Amino acid sequence: MSDLHAVILALLQGLTEFLPVSSSAHLILPSQLLGWPDQGLAFDVAVHLGTLAAVLLYFRRDIAQMVLSWGRSIHSRRCDEHGHLAWFIVLATLPAAIAGLLLNDFISSHLRAAVVIAISTVSFGLLMAVADRIGRKTQPLASLTLKQALLIGCAQAIALIPGTSRSGITMTMGLLLGLTPQAAARFSFLLSVPVILMAAGYEGLHLLNSPDVVAWREIGIGICVSFVSALLVIHLFLKMLAHIGLWPFVLYRLLLGAGLLLFVV
Repeated sequence: MSDLHAVILALLQGLTEFLPVSSSAHLILPSQLLGWPDQGLAFDVAVHLGTLAAVLLYFRRDIAQMVLSWGRSIHSRRCDEHGHLAWFIVLATLPAAIAGLLLNDFISSHLRAAVVIAISTVSFGLLMAVADRIGRKTQPLASLTLKQALLIGCAQAIALIPGTSRSGITMTMGLLLGLTPQAAARFSFLLSVPVILMAAGYEGLHLLNSPDVVAWREIGIGICVSFVSALLVIHLFLKMLAHIGLWPFVLYRLLLGAGLLLFVV
């Protein structure tokens, strides 16, 4: 893999991990449509670590408060707002973790195809449009309930299907449940922390048993580019969401999906 390929792939990961357009789809497509070589496990771990570092840095105060409150709740059995949110994130992560363990091999073998990506890109783009249209958009994150958190967690498990978009499906479910766009996006981003950590850890374990030579230059490029681009995306997306809504991403998904269908049919 050339340095240019590494920059483009890391940029795609950083830009699309937190936007509702599917990072997995954008990382799969270059190899399938352009004939690029597979980036390999080491690079996948690198870009996941870059995006993880970005979300940890951006939400460092929220995460620190949640960790402290979560720890106090275990000791005192009393929970404040931050402690509840921490427990909700832990519990909402379980559906994706279980689904990943049970279905990862099947998905990797049968669903990482351009036609699947095209169909899921369009289908979940339309669902996002419905959620943006009919969602009440009145509930702040502070009033999130356990039931709502679990439903968002179940939606996150669906994102194992390439083309779905983890951030897209969790924000869609959040809007359908009545959350404001900012609350849905914030919970989605915080919910990404354990998921990205698990993905990097899972890939890292496979990497330990891989005979492939680690290209440290590409690793460095992947971490740095994905970190900077993801940090910028999180900041701009949260700032602009109240003004632009999700419709630009709905239109993008529909155009991307239609283009892919034309390409593969």
